[in-house]
Amino acid sequence: MSAVTTGTIASLFTTAALALLGGLEGRSIFQPTNATSHWLHGEDAGNVRVADAKHTLLGYCTHHLSAIFWALPFEAWLVAGRSREPTATLRKAALTAAVAYVVDYHLVPKRLTPGWERVLSKRSIGMTYAALALGLAAGAMVSRRSQHPNHGAE
Repeated sequence: MSAVTTGTIASLFTTAALALLGGLEGRSIFQPTNATSHWLHGEDAGNVRVADAKHTLLGYCTHHLSAIFWALPFEAWLVAGRSREPTATLRKAALTAAVAYVVDYHLVPKRLTPGWERVLSKRSIGMTYAALALGLAAGAMVSRRSQHPNHGAE
């Protein structure tokens, strides 16, 4: 259950980053999310500037599931570790996001990439993976707090 919470928060962080960065780069705020639907709708999916179920909903759902996918090993790594320090959590989140980038852009077939390269600069893609790291860390902290609501209470 922790991975669902952590992945959901990471998905929200990255989707917000994608919208913000897309807008800053003169794109529609929906284009980066729409681009993620390229696995089904082809490379032109990122050219769609409006929100619609065909591209935006599918792109978001695809991205959301991938965030939960990356939250699974991240959460397992946290459970296996001894430190509950926020810095350790953030470090592990950053390493998980780095592995996600390598897998997403260097190991999987092009059709299975996030598709953001069609609409965002490399810098913005890097910032999105940084948002993934922050989202994973924040999600883990929320997850821990909900599992141990009295932890730290006086």
